[in-house]
Amino acid sequence: MRIGIVVDSACDLPSGFLERHAVVVLPIEVRLGGETLVDDRDPEVWQRFLDQDLGARGHAAETEAYSVEQIRELFLGRLVLDYDCVFCLTIASSRSPIHANASRASFSILKDYRPIRHAANVPGPFLMRVIDTENLFAAQAVTAVEAVRLRAEGRNPGQMRERLEFLARNTYGYMLPRDLYYLRARAQKKGDRSVGWLSAALGTALDIKPLLRGYRGETGPVAKLRGFEHGAEQLFDHVRQRVEVGLLAPTVCVSYGGDLAELAALPGYAALKATCAAHDVDVYESPMSMTGMVNVGTGAVTLGFAAEEYEFSTG
Repeated sequence: MRIGIVVDSACDLPSGFLERHAVVVLPIEVRLGGETLVDDRDPEVWQRFLDQDLGARGHAAETEAYSVEQIRELFLGRLVLDYDCVFCLTIASSRSPIHANASRASFSILKDYRPIRHAANVPGPFLMRVIDTENLFAAQAVTAVEAVRLRAEGRNPGQMRERLEFLARNTYGYMLPRDLYYLRARAQKKGDRSVGWLSAALGTALDIKPLLRGYRGETGPVAKLRGFEHGAEQLFDHVRQRVEVGLLAPTVCVSYGGDLAELAALPGYAALKATCAAHDVDVYESPMSMTGMVNVGTGAVTLGFAAEEYEFSTG
């Protein structure tokens, strides 16, 4: 059976990985003033976003996910012929309409695919599974990596669906932003009052950075860390300890809102990679998507892995 994998562009994986494993990307449009950029993981567009410092006004940007009709056209025009089953892995449904759009599109796709396959002499039924990864950015990449691995092992769609849904429920995503003022401005733009002016002002004055966690569709702070570099070191050390305890999948995904050389230079990152190597855990490093940088600011770090349920602590 030919199995396809679809992700949205907020899923932080290297473009080379996506191309090598034929992972299809649902683009997200980013509108900055009078200009529209298509976030489809194109490295050239991403580099332009950084080089022209478009992120400086990203807090006022509008983002628009692929619509129900666009998803329907993509599947009926191409994917129902290229594959016999497609897994569509989306950003958390609690944070984006992509999952709802894909789910709505699936009803029409599964109703209308038969004459298209018949006309192209493609035998057999077509299956489509939409899975909510319940997480964001690097963390939603964990299920995509697992889907690629399961497909390579020859798992059937039922086995893949059960495993991917289990992993999504047990994936932890962490995010360390650089700029609380930006986060506050973006939250206000989206009508989210969770980051107030006072917390932003105090956080900047004292150089306090919130560590945010995504888990089972919920996102919120789990720690306040002094300074970005110290915070990154604390985060990497925390993940290193979880790797030593044992993960549910041999995967750690990391993304950074800027040049990956800056990520490599952060304190504690080399130690994390060494621990992962010692425990046969693969580390996937990726530039953060434009969508991610628009929402949390440039220079942020996100990180994801799957593990048994636990309570967060540092040190």
